[in-house]
Amino acid sequence: MQISTKAIPYGRQTITDADIEAVVAILKSDYLTQGPSIAQFEEKFANYVGAKYAIALANGTAALHLCAMALDVNETTRVITSPITFAASANCVRYCGGEVHFADINPATFLLDINKVRALLSSKPKGYFKGIIPVHFAGNTVDMEAYRALASEYDCWIIEDACHAPGGYFVDSKNVQQHCGNGNFADLAIFSFHPVKHIATGEGGMITTNSKRLYDKINVLRTHGITKDATKFTNNPADVTQGGWYYEMQELGYNYRLTDFQAALGTSQLARANEGLARRREIAARYDAAFANTKVTTPLSYHGNAYHLYVIQTNDRLGLYNHLKTQNIFAQVHYVPVHLMPYYAQFGHKKGDYPLAEAYYDKCLSLPMYPALSNEEQDFVIDTILKYIN
Repeated sequence: MQISTKAIPYGRQTITDADIEAVVAILKSDYLTQGPSIAQFEEKFANYVGAKYAIALANGTAALHLCAMALDVNETTRVITSPITFAASANCVRYCGGEVHFADINPATFLLDINKVRALLSSKPKGYFKGIIPVHFAGNTVDMEAYRALASEYDCWIIEDACHAPGGYFVDSKNVQQHCGNGNFADLAIFSFHPVKHIATGEGGMITTNSKRLYDKINVLRTHGITKDATKFTNNPADVTQGGWYYEMQELGYNYRLTDFQAALGTSQLARANEGLARRREIAARYDAAFANTKVTTPLSYHGNAYHLYVIQTNDRLGLYNHLKTQNIFAQVHYVPVHLMPYYAQFGHKKGDYPLAEAYYDKCLSLPMYPALSNEEQDFVIDTILKYIN
């Protein structure tokens, strides 16, 4: 078998001349940070997902952290999330001193199982748990309407981790497409703009919400907890009439800002987001057809999937992973279950706690999935896998 002369990763960014021109224009402008490109990106992204407000941030983890802060997570807060996610989905609760609880996944979708979450909620008095963080894993979308109903029943807030699913959607009980992060069901939603994501800004993140109160709070937390809004000043009036330089730090915030050149890159990439999403779905359909009736299991396929990842399951994961690597194909594993991380062992989490998540992990492998993947490259990936498993 001929080895690919070009490395084929599981994911990568696509940078066009238009992207480069957008960044260069900012480098030649008056603002590299805290300029008008931030608000432009936020407005366009809010429109894209259908939310009222969007707040651009340094990365997706910063977005999760500020969501937890805005929802007053503290040492008394208990939050439920999935063990099959990147660690940040859980870590944001720990940043604020809260307690993380996991519920197992649905093995057909790889998503947090709402029935397992309900069982966990009902096992404790109402109020014991304060929040739920469902994750649109791999681009496969959670039924946020069902989660909203469950969260409301148990007086919980929702942070929607939509890092894998900009442009993804589910169909609600009225047969309406509900796009990820539109604010209709979650209190807050977060996105990531890491290079392997749908929209790349190098590093970067976004929070979306329909709550003006949470939007205002996060805007202050994003910039050191500082406000220059005179209507919100709390000091003696004699102190606030000195001039336009005056500001107040009213709470302990962070420097989680996005730069203007990153925002310009994000805006440029957002302009072709639908094109990239369509290509991801084409790639997924080709994989689906190629692996039908084979020894590998393919993910659940439906129209709303945003396909950040294409995850197969195989009984010989390590062998296939290593074989692909010899052919210059760099598959990946998403993810080692969070509850098995050594850090979380101190809280009593251990192997065997979430058997469906662990069974998924033992067999999962993410194949190359990004819009610039050519049909020829994908055919080579498919042919390499089929020859190995047959």
